[in-house]
Amino acid sequence: MSRTITLVTGASRGIGKAIAKRFAKQGHFVIGTATTDKGAEAIDEYLHDSGGIGRVLDVRDQEQIDKLFEEIESVYGAVQVLVNNAGMTQDGLLMRMKDEDWDSVLDTNLSSIYRMSKRAVRGMMKARRGRIINITSVVAQMGNAGQSNYAASKAGVEGFSRTLAREIGSRQVTINCVAPGLIETDMTDELDERLLNSMLDAVPIGRLGQPEDIAAAVSFLASDEASYITGAVIAVNGGMYM
Repeated sequence: MSRTITLVTGASRGIGKAIAKRFAKQGHFVIGTATTDKGAEAIDEYLHDSGGIGRVLDVRDQEQIDKLFEEIESVYGAVQVLVNNAGMTQDGLLMRMKDEDWDSVLDTNLSSIYRMSKRAVRGMMKARRGRIINITSVVAQMGNAGQSNYAASKAGVEGFSRTLAREIGSRQVTINCVAPGLIETDMTDELDERLLNSMLDAVPIGRLGQPEDIAAAVSFLASDEASYITGAVIAVNGGMYM
């Protein structure tokens, strides 16, 4: 039986790494991407035993995207599961935000989803089966001061996903989102303890989520059991927003 070919962007650490490792454990052939050679090498290392690979990819660059898909398709076959996890923040209050901070976040977090999805659905529609899972954020749903660019980009991804789900659902290709809340990553590790505790006050479960919590939701949406779910946003936020 052939292995499911799964592409995960932003897979060198945190949520992306947990997603890639879970799929690899389930027997998928996983291609993980990072923006640097060092990141791609780290992916190569942790996927080595499962036969997966790491690749360098700037999701803002259409030429790089096309080149990666051509490599995957020619050597391994069409991508069957795409997880759009790569993203960035460039926080600041709107009145102080620079145009380049707005543009870079929208390009990385939203326009990249358009580029990656458009390229991936070719093979999925032909096969009449595919899964695209986009990682958004609780901030898309509740807003957060100082993150107008980030919130707009992630809310845009959710709207994009619902629309694409309507367009290609008849081909048995599903498009869904997972919206994490406060997850224990490098970013939360750097937060001031008092600030982190005040943020946790808004989480009924009373703790940070783990990257594996997000990976579990993504894995489910990629499975046969989720074949009747499309255009959905699965909140994994400990009740931070309901």
